[in-house]
Amino acid sequence: MSTATTIAAVTASDPAPAPAACREDGLLRFLTCGSVDDGKSTLIGRLLHDTRSILADALHAIERTSRRRGLEAVDLSLLTDGLQAEREQGITIDVAYRYFSTGSRKYIIADAPGHEQYTRNMVTAASTAHLALVLVDARKGVVTQTRRHAVIAHLVGIPHLVFVVNKLDLVGWSEEAFARIEADARDFAARLGIPDVRFVPISALHGDMVVERGASLGWYRGPTLLELLERAPAAHSAPGERFRFPVQWVCRPHTREHHDFRGFAGRVESGAVAVGDAVQVLPSGRTTRVKEIRLGEERLASAGAEQSVMLTLEDEVDVSRGDLLVHPGEGPPPTRTVDALVCWLSERPLSPARRYLVRHTTRETRAQASEIAWRLDLAALERVPADGLAMNDIGRVTLRLAQPLAADRYADARPTGAFVVIDEATNDTVGAGMIQ
Repeated sequence: MSTATTIAAVTASDPAPAPAACREDGLLRFLTCGSVDDGKSTLIGRLLHDTRSILADALHAIERTSRRRGLEAVDLSLLTDGLQAEREQGITIDVAYRYFSTGSRKYIIADAPGHEQYTRNMVTAASTAHLALVLVDARKGVVTQTRRHAVIAHLVGIPHLVFVVNKLDLVGWSEEAFARIEADARDFAARLGIPDVRFVPISALHGDMVVERGASLGWYRGPTLLELLERAPAAHSAPGERFRFPVQWVCRPHTREHHDFRGFAGRVESGAVAVGDAVQVLPSGRTTRVKEIRLGEERLASAGAEQSVMLTLEDEVDVSRGDLLVHPGEGPPPTRTVDALVCWLSERPLSPARRYLVRHTTRETRAQASEIAWRLDLAALERVPADGLAMNDIGRVTLRLAQPLAADRYADARPTGAFVVIDEATNDTVGAGMIQ
């Protein structure tokens, strides 16, 4: 489920000097999610503030806004709540993206809305994240929306979940309150089968255990939140990723200089490719070799995951937008039927009687739900029979496709194992699917 995102880069007005030989642990994309008013935007503001990643004029602006509202302290949530409606209501509606950097790592943060009606925005944010911070209000504990966001984060393949118990200052910095929430969330995560779960108590308002340890949570001996982020493995760090290159655009300039040029533009979603490598075109199955790899005017010897490049091939094989380039023998078999977990995002329920469009990487095809096996009851964490999916439901669906897709299992490859469902009549995105 690739999504075009605008990253608002913020830099420090007086940054701390970087070490002469700093360790580089790679870019980490992470998500903040959870129920409404659990403090997600304030937490991001605190991270930016305490790592000195805020422009001076931006800090002055939110200080002025906070004073106009009669607040004693700076409202750091204003750094991410950029829409006027968000600032007026004090909630997050759209996904806000922010960038910051420490001496050893770069980060892109996605602040997802907590309200149930904006779950589709949370799915968008989760689709590119490698770690999720699931916020929990220490006063309320784990609620239904906390569970929903944790389930979605797990289903979209985020491998690392951190339950961040916020607002400890409002329960007297109670160790018992934190332990109770941790036990509840551990049981919930175990029933879901989430393998990597961490817990950290914080106060985003006061900054304790976010970047600095603070003075009020002395009973907690674990790492701060920033220390957990610094240690998290980067995406694409696992060995043996298979090469996947969905073709986005066929470049045929037809100019005097490049009259016979034929290049294939796209992004390496996983794995790597080098000049001279054999590649196979799916779904046709034709094979050839890579002649050139271009990045603008530069010619590369190889390209890796998340690089957008243009490939030229040695042979004149038929390649179109929506085709998938793989290494021979390593591609998924094209299929006209997929079983998937679907998160339904539309007020109009999913119905087997209706036809939809499925967009998988750069390929589109018409589809129809032939079977809805079950939906997940988030309260009981049980599968229940269903003949449709309502808004925010998650269920197992079998789709029949008009054209074959070369699709991986989502557990094996997120970019080529995911798709979105589009309403043909309105062109609205109505569902997000993970192929099983």
